[in-house]
Amino acid sequence: MTTSKKDLRDYLQDHLLVGDGAMATQLHALGAPVGVSFEELCLSNPRVVHEVHASYYQAGARLLETNTFSANRDALSRYGLEHKVARINRLAVAIAREAAQDDAYVAGSIGSILAGRVKKKVLDEYRDQYEEQAIALLHAGADALILETFLDLEELLLAIEVIRPLTDVPVIAQLATLEVGRTRDGYSLTDAFPQLKKAGADIIGLNCRLGPAEILRSFEGTIFPDDSLLSAFPNAGRLGMTDGEYAFKSSPEYFAESALRLRDQGVRLIGGCCGTTPAHVKAMADALASQQPKARVNPPVALVERPHISVQSTHEREKPSIVERVKTGTTIIVEFDPPRDLDAEQFLDGCCELHKAGADAITLADNSLATVRMSNMALGALMKNRHGIDPLLHIACRDRNLIGQQSHLMGLHALGIDQILVITGDPSRFGDLPGASSVFDVTSFDLIRMVKQLNEGVSFSGRPLKQKAQFIVGAAFNPNVRNMAAAVARLEKKVEAGADYIMTQPVYDVESIRQVHEATKHIGIPVFIGIMPLTSSRNAEFLHNEVPGIKLSAEALERMKKVQGPAARQEGIAIAKELLDTAVRYFNGIYLITPFNYYEMAAELIAYVRQQSALVKTAQP
Repeated sequence: MTTSKKDLRDYLQDHLLVGDGAMATQLHALGAPVGVSFEELCLSNPRVVHEVHASYYQAGARLLETNTFSANRDALSRYGLEHKVARINRLAVAIAREAAQDDAYVAGSIGSILAGRVKKKVLDEYRDQYEEQAIALLHAGADALILETFLDLEELLLAIEVIRPLTDVPVIAQLATLEVGRTRDGYSLTDAFPQLKKAGADIIGLNCRLGPAEILRSFEGTIFPDDSLLSAFPNAGRLGMTDGEYAFKSSPEYFAESALRLRDQGVRLIGGCCGTTPAHVKAMADALASQQPKARVNPPVALVERPHISVQSTHEREKPSIVERVKTGTTIIVEFDPPRDLDAEQFLDGCCELHKAGADAITLADNSLATVRMSNMALGALMKNRHGIDPLLHIACRDRNLIGQQSHLMGLHALGIDQILVITGDPSRFGDLPGASSVFDVTSFDLIRMVKQLNEGVSFSGRPLKQKAQFIVGAAFNPNVRNMAAAVARLEKKVEAGADYIMTQPVYDVESIRQVHEATKHIGIPVFIGIMPLTSSRNAEFLHNEVPGIKLSAEALERMKKVQGPAARQEGIAIAKELLDTAVRYFNGIYLITPFNYYEMAAELIAYVRQQSALVKTAQP
């Protein structure tokens, strides 16, 4: 197949065009180690990059993508190369141009900056990076720009918005999907592609993540805008382990058959992504050599998946949530740590006592201080189903990857447990199993957003769900900091992410309670002020000097030094009651943390809160 080097858009009106295959796969096969910047090889080893381009050209590819997929400032900064963005992109075009000779197109490759990471709410910070990379590629003379492997429609639209005004050269816009037919941010392809075309994309399609069969299914189930020019660059099937090595399964022969099927769907630009080799490209080029393009025929509307309308959750709350309660009166959350052994009965007895005392919800930490405890999910289910107690579960970012997090949340939904507190979690190396891995796939901000996405009936991967979750999501706030303004700014981001209420770390002086009130009264969601009674002088010193996020007043430390034994616990309760006298005047939400599972202390404070809040209401005009 040859081209006359017409404008790519004009050429595709009546021709098929074979694209190249995977760059990283071939560079690795030629000796480039995993973990380096493949894009940097344009500077340090241009010969090997040229060799890959030439192998694809010789196999029959007549569109070569530059070795610049991750040549943006964000990605290059991981290797200390952020100051070489322009140079790498310009050299990459020159290397590809030399291999392309006179009859192949050179497309400047621009990949997603998110690159599979959790989607941020605000992507505007990427504007300058897209512009910087695109200008370098265009200045070097790329025939087209190919925006590829974008999991989120919104990021791809932003890239087009930035790049389209810079040039008249063709822009190829390719989404990558984790699920057949839908983007990670929840758009069906039928809805996504018209937006890409309207934004200024000349050629629209799919690449990466999925192999030929699932890419084909995506095209078969999508309605494309009229007169669309379509592209497809599937992976060589799924990645798996064969003979002790990771490899992609699809053979060149299978790829050739798939190319013909894609051509039947109206696709005119066909190449390969991860795992594809010159052998795959040669097989496609040979299969398509005698073929003419076919007009796109969309499927009947009735067979196309339209935007999903989730039904309401089948779980209806038996009583008002803590957020509903706190808006009308004093509401008490009590933290009670799960046991560190296999006996749950004593813990459940304590929960029952706290419930009888008047706790509105009992909150269970998620392996606090990275110390192994019984699953709060299992205990929450026992509390709810056996004793009718409302559980509020902490969910840490530390212990579960994204797969485990969504599975965990789906399980909570099935159990009817919908009140949660999202926290970062203490690093594993400081816990009782220091060799354990800390996952931290996401931040607490990210996880709050993703839980709210489940509430919209959309999974983390963008797959529509048959039900909407009903999670009420809390966020943590540490007021025991030097820079309160910075802490509040961080809190505001959690509210922006979707937090429904706030729970603070414990405070130990009256002035701090007033400061928290002043600092947070503008945020618009309920705040539960944290109070934890002290049990001894050593307990006070430990909390003050060794536990992150807790700072005691000098007065509290001094008072605890003067007492020992049972008297120390009584002094701790007395200090807590004095703090609660102030807290109930400023906050409807009270968060009591039970020390060392001394639930009797918490029960006494619950009764005191009820008494004091009633007095405050009586005193109000």
